[in-house]
Amino acid sequence: MNLKKILALLLAAVMVCGMLAGCGPKETSNPSNPPESQPVETKEPDPTKEPDPTDPPVEPVTLNIGYMNNYGSLWSVMTAKEKGYFEEEGITLNLTSFDNGPNIIAAMENGSINLGYIGDGAHKLCVQGRASIIALSHVSNGDAVIGGPNVKTIEDLKGKTVAYASGTSSETILVNTLTKAGLTMNDITPMDMDPSAVVTAMMSKGVDACAIWSPQSLTILAEAEGATKLTDNMTFADTSVSLASWIAMPNYLEENKDVVVRFLRALFKGMDYAADDHYDEVAKWVSDLLAVDYDSIYAERGVAEWFTGKDVAAGIADGSIKAYYELQQEMMVKNEAITAEEKCPVEDYVHFDLMTEASNY
Repeated sequence: MNLKKILALLLAAVMVCGMLAGCGPKETSNPSNPPESQPVETKEPDPTKEPDPTDPPVEPVTLNIGYMNNYGSLWSVMTAKEKGYFEEEGITLNLTSFDNGPNIIAAMENGSINLGYIGDGAHKLCVQGRASIIALSHVSNGDAVIGGPNVKTIEDLKGKTVAYASGTSSETILVNTLTKAGLTMNDITPMDMDPSAVVTAMMSKGVDACAIWSPQSLTILAEAEGATKLTDNMTFADTSVSLASWIAMPNYLEENKDVVVRFLRALFKGMDYAADDHYDEVAKWVSDLLAVDYDSIYAERGVAEWFTGKDVAAGIADGSIKAYYELQQEMMVKNEAITAEEKCPVEDYVHFDLMTEASNY
């Protein structure tokens, strides 16, 4: 059964009951010193391009965008850039890479990034009021728990040293995997690492197992001696969902709604094109930006259910997108990523209205 069919069955079960109770807004403090990252400038809109006289004028704007070094983070934004959709909206992008979603949020809180991409684990910070979700990107199947030569089953994780990245989807799938075997984080020796260090740790057998996302998961499975995939997102598809989203700071969104809608309109057009069997082109654009080999990026095309912008709009209309975020929040409570008191209506931090407005193109 493919991911789309499983998601449909999962939503059918989720949507028969209302899960969430309300909660008030939350106050948080801004962390300091976000990690250094490498900015990549994209082309400015062509000043010689003749405007369509029927279109209202738009104010040119430059946006600083935080992303992660994988296909899932870049598939839509690079497509929208290369197809000229941002140029049509008068938007210039400065793309800056980060290791994970929490670091992107930290940079956004400090004002160096305007909009960013996060994986599943960082969504808990949105529930806690630190960022607002402006668009669903895709449903991921790129996370995995991988055992080394001495870890062939999830039960074998007991007493072993396991590399993971705290506060990310890496931690989420690790906790889900341990729970499946009746274990907790106290039953292993967790080794919190930067995602970039996990591959080296597994290759050198410095750890017994790891929890990580693609492309690192694909590299480990292909190259690490004795590597065995113990679980991935599909292992838990009957009870959980792994989401990737685009986010903004609440105050930035309040002051720049029109700019965010323009960004999303271009992004959704990119999603329409990229999800329509143009994986080869998208992989080329992403591999060129990241300066990595094409084949490894192209291999990531199967790690998610890729939505079009129209899919997102339809999912908002029928309630399925809301149900995804509700289920995600229920799993956060179950896995103790957030407390029951922090649980709140998804409308508090997910802007369905923006997605709907931006899909009218």
